[in-house]
Amino acid sequence: MQYLYWVILPAYRLAYHVRPIAAPIGVRFYFALSWSTLAALYVLMVGYVSRDAPRRAMSTRMWVIVCLALPGGIGSVLYFLLRQPVVALCPSCGTSIHTEFHFCPQCAYQVSAACGNCYRGVRITDVYCVYCGHSLATDNMPSRLRAFQS
Repeated sequence: MQYLYWVILPAYRLAYHVRPIAAPIGVRFYFALSWSTLAALYVLMVGYVSRDAPRRAMSTRMWVIVCLALPGGIGSVLYFLLRQPVVALCPSCGTSIHTEFHFCPQCAYQVSAACGNCYRGVRITDVYCVYCGHSLATDNMPSRLRAFQS
């Protein structure tokens, strides 16, 4: 955009004998900087969508096309409104699962620490469940999760 405002437009005016508009240098600088910032933000947003969509098991090509086709960043807003949760692989069977799951739906492998009574997520350092008061010491939490308690 800086190149457009400071090189292309003045050269166009000279080549086609277009009478230059007497805009102050401050106004030209403001518009050049603001349009450059908007163009950079647009490109960065499309780049973010192209990197984030695969982590969420979404179609990268479709969302990049949507972001480029819809004007004014509407495609990026749609992406943020409609995006899926982050997907990870189960360490036991390799099934794609959402990161907020505590157990794998295919093999019942415990992926993260959860209360044995209400099955809500807990920190691995908690002694009691903050939601139901259940003693987490009586749960049979896997040793790989208990290793972080000490």
